[in-house]
Amino acid sequence: MNDINEYQGLRDYPLARRGFMMTSLISGFTLATERAEAQALQTDTTGIEAGEAQIPVPGGSLPGYFARPAKGTKFPVIIVNEEIFGVHEYIKDVCRRLAKAGYLAVATEYYARIGDLSKMSDVKQIIADVISKEPDAQYMDDAEATVAWAAVNKGDTNRLGVTGFCRGGRMSWLFAAHSPKVKAAVAWYGPVGGQPSPIQPATATDYADRLRCPLLGLYGGQDQGIPVDAVKAAQAKAKAAHKQVEIVIYPDAPHGFHADYRPSYRKDAAEDGWKRMLAFFKQNGVAPNA
Repeated sequence: MNDINEYQGLRDYPLARRGFMMTSLISGFTLATERAEAQALQTDTTGIEAGEAQIPVPGGSLPGYFARPAKGTKFPVIIVNEEIFGVHEYIKDVCRRLAKAGYLAVATEYYARIGDLSKMSDVKQIIADVISKEPDAQYMDDAEATVAWAAVNKGDTNRLGVTGFCRGGRMSWLFAAHSPKVKAAVAWYGPVGGQPSPIQPATATDYADRLRCPLLGLYGGQDQGIPVDAVKAAQAKAKAAHKQVEIVIYPDAPHGFHADYRPSYRKDAAEDGWKRMLAFFKQNGVAPNA
């Protein structure tokens, strides 16, 4: 496995020359689920500002969603990494929840160059036609662009955290290894293994010993795609390199246990994980304004 700087060799990815397939975000929930479950949380905008944003990147801009407290400035920043389904209502609501807790939360539609997730309903198609074609190096650049956007939109990027769900959890591991600016990372059931490819050259485990900040991993004991032993192996690799990685396993929880719009939602695990996440950010230099 090569150094994290191997991303530098992927800067000239051909996908960057394509147009932007998505220019605005999904309205409502992803089409990739048959219905939104009744327990889906809906956070209002009382006391906060929230809405769509355009994140400047080379060649144009990516659609994104932000939420922050209505009063004040220089809020600590949380980059929210989407699932494979795009920045839809669930991810937007996560941003609003973080804003209620005192953060500027920003979720960028990283896949906007490759496909229009607002029109895709087949999970296998999403993975084959979009997710597998997103270069990790492109994500690193786009996440850095998101941080830059936050810095000029009332964010204090000296207090920077990152979190993400599923594929976004994997990217949270990678960004924690990539960026020296990140103070704390929280990965919700992010895959730690997988089959590397030329544009996605390494797994989260490959970078576990190169994390630049403390990381909290929240995983389900009944996750059929992410073995608990693999998560513990990633943690062991990190600890052997004197990195701070805390892993919490919810024994009865499946993959996607925080996704309240899906049947996989487990209220107790989701709420406990949320409390742990906020406490972890505060303990590691990403505390809300007093």
